Amino acid sequence: MADSNLTHPAYGLVRHVTPTASVLLAENPGKMTLDGTNTWILRAPGSEECIVVDPGPKDKAHLDAVAASGTVVLTLVTHRHADHTAGLKRFHRKTGAPVRAVGEKFLHGGGERLADGEVIDASGLRIRVLYTPGHTADSVSFVLDDAVLTGDTILGRGTTVLDPKDGSLADYLKSLDRLEAAGAGKTVLPGHGADLPDTAEVARMYRAHRRQRLDQVRAALVEIGENAKPMQVVRHVYSDVDKKLWPAARMSVKTQLAYLRES
Repeated sequence: MADSNLTHPAYGLVRHVTPTASVLLAENPGKMTLDGTNTWILRAPGSEECIVVDPGPKDKAHLDAVAASGTVVLTLVTHRHADHTAGLKRFHRKTGAPVRAVGEKFLHGGGERLADGEVIDASGLRIRVLYTPGHTADSVSFVLDDAVLTGDTILGRGTTVLDPKDGSLADYLKSLDRLEAAGAGKTVLPGHGADLPDTAEVARMYRAHRRQRLDQVRAALVEIGENAKPMQVVRHVYSDVDKKLWPAARMSVKTQLAYLRES
């Protein structure tokens, strides 16, 4: 039973957030996961059927609790990172529900790859798929009537790290534009952290922050040289940030440098 009186973080308890969305927080806190990974449970009011977004890590207790929250008819994945996907196989065996994602390796039970702009009709809900790469190349968001599930593209606090393996700042800025256009007045349901009241407003804040950081990186390159390494830039630009977070900052700086050097 979901409880609307709970506040984030609430481990081991299903927290009711909107008329159609509840969340179960995985107990995997860390520098990259904040309080842990949010597993979202979507259902029409009064329905026993539900759709699960990002089952989370390979944590039996967490996955069993999500599976017990209702009859799971579909599982969706926002992106490839293991804190969102490591539990997929176990969860699929538990529920039998097809799994859909952008990445083919995450498909199970006959689930098809997600397509940008498609509308998923299931469990009395209509969910629009919005391709939002940048954090990773396979990142998607899911747009409901009153909310947007943003994965790690927008977080409940702080800012998003862009994975240099396949993340792209150019893509990310475009994705923020798309989320602003799609999310006016819609609650942010993020992959980590607490829900936020307005997706469009947060997207604008994120974009302004990225532009500010880009200006700082440009200034740093003028001072320390155009061929500066990412960690040199981190020391210069992120001097006010806890050094424990510098490895994550380095990941984003690599994508910032790629963006500046390619533009």
